[in-house]
Amino acid sequence: MRRTFASLLATAALGLAIVAPAQAQEAAPAAAATAPAQVDRPGPQLVLAVSIDQLSSDLFAQYREHFTDGFARLLGGAVFPSGYQSHAATETCPGHSTILTGVRPARNGIIANNWFDPRIARADKKIYCSEDLSDPASTSREPVVSANLLKVPTLGEMMKRANPATRNVAVSAKDRAVVMMGGHQIDAGYWWKGSGFTTFKGRELSPAAQRANAAAAALLAKGAPALKVPVWCGARDRAVAIGNGSVGTFRFALPKGAKPDMLRVSPRMDGATVDLALGLVDQLKLGQGAVPDVLSVSLSASDYIGHAVGTEGVEMCIQLAELDRNLGRLFTALDARKIDYMVVLTADHGGHDAPERLRQQALPGAARADKALMPAALGVEITRRTGIAAPQGPLIYGDGPFGDMYVNAAITGEAKAKVVRELVNLTRYHPQVAAVYTAADLAATPMPTGNPQDWTIRERARASFMAERSGDVVVLLDRAITPIPEPMPGAYVATHGSVWDYDRRVPILFWRKGMAGFEQPNPIETVDIAPTLAAQLGLKVSDGVFDGRCLDLDAGAGNSCERVK
Repeated sequence: MRRTFASLLATAALGLAIVAPAQAQEAAPAAAATAPAQVDRPGPQLVLAVSIDQLSSDLFAQYREHFTDGFARLLGGAVFPSGYQSHAATETCPGHSTILTGVRPARNGIIANNWFDPRIARADKKIYCSEDLSDPASTSREPVVSANLLKVPTLGEMMKRANPATRNVAVSAKDRAVVMMGGHQIDAGYWWKGSGFTTFKGRELSPAAQRANAAAAALLAKGAPALKVPVWCGARDRAVAIGNGSVGTFRFALPKGAKPDMLRVSPRMDGATVDLALGLVDQLKLGQGAVPDVLSVSLSASDYIGHAVGTEGVEMCIQLAELDRNLGRLFTALDARKIDYMVVLTADHGGHDAPERLRQQALPGAARADKALMPAALGVEITRRTGIAAPQGPLIYGDGPFGDMYVNAAITGEAKAKVVRELVNLTRYHPQVAAVYTAADLAATPMPTGNPQDWTIRERARASFMAERSGDVVVLLDRAITPIPEPMPGAYVATHGSVWDYDRRVPILFWRKGMAGFEQPNPIETVDIAPTLAAQLGLKVSDGVFDGRCLDLDAGAGNSCERVK
């Protein structure tokens, strides 16, 4: 009879020291019930963590009635339609950092996709969230990829420290998704770069990755016809003028000899990622060993498409249909291999449509951010008002017209205080700005508790604030203000990153064969995922390691969180 992960931990007598010394683990007792009729059911042999980049709860609700494949299966499990990426910095890196760490950005250190340190020698002062700052070859634009900036362990790392036989594997089109879901100890990690999948510096491409790259090269050389438009997409199949182009009618035809970006910004990117994930399942025999493994799969096409053409055109409609099919392929393939797996599916953040289309759809206040809110423009205006100028570089560093903004390190003392005051005054009273906080404001704000849907804007910003990395000032835009002053159709017309629920609220679904399903509409957080999975595995974790709580997935009188006490 197969032994539970918990019993293997107990016999292994291995230490569980993790990244932070205070976060020590202990071996867990034998597992208890996960479903009403299965009192002693062992934990799954494979944890499959799926993140759909830029899948808001709104988009999920809009399309769920049309799902017939992968999503349809998950809808038979534990469905939480109101999950929250509760923090303010609703971007890819912070969002992925919460899913398998169970820790919010304020403590895990991943406050944004990029942040700035005006004190460092690098000219642009920018730091990319998943780069190795210790490697002199790394730059913010061409980073050497690493998890060094993530301050806490992931679930896969905890499992590996419990028993080194566990394999921790992550795949995505994005390096930051791989790093944030896999963590510091990844047995295999692959992401798309240039014309194919790549891996960490110093590692060779595995046979599975080589096959995936050969298949992608063949597809690009041969080309492929337009993707089928589902009947229910008809109402969204219309052109909308944006900038010097239009969106809303593209069907993802792939001409012969197409550039790799045409594959990346299409549903076919998710298909290639799923193929690579399955190749790694076979190559590494994931879910088929003596202890459980974890496979993280982040599917990025929804995000690339949402940025390029928005969320409400025929393109996203096609993408959601193809995503449903690709998820179905993944699950069916695992079934065929007779792997006992548990799925959790969620998203790193939501997203909002392009303002040009939103204004046609009953949201007249939707607009693009004023160029005057760009960091460079703010710096010029502050210099005009105060006479204070940086001797070298811009006065204000920032990644756009919202988020963290930093004062040049050469400006200190009362001069810096004056610059900060002017920066606050310039932004706080701008009609497109919802709120502005200084670092001192947020440092003095208690960490929020309770339902994330009820948090104030200030509390949402606090959940993203870390004193050593966050800006001198944090600027938060008003609802439906898109922080892209100049749209580029086919590249960048819409985005995410706001404090509003269209970016914060994401679905969270758990499924395992034989599980009694239910739907719970009340709010939970993505930081609840890791403690929930730990309980399913019988993995005991010390108090204080997670910011989230265990979710009881037993739909009956039992409590799956009581497997570990």
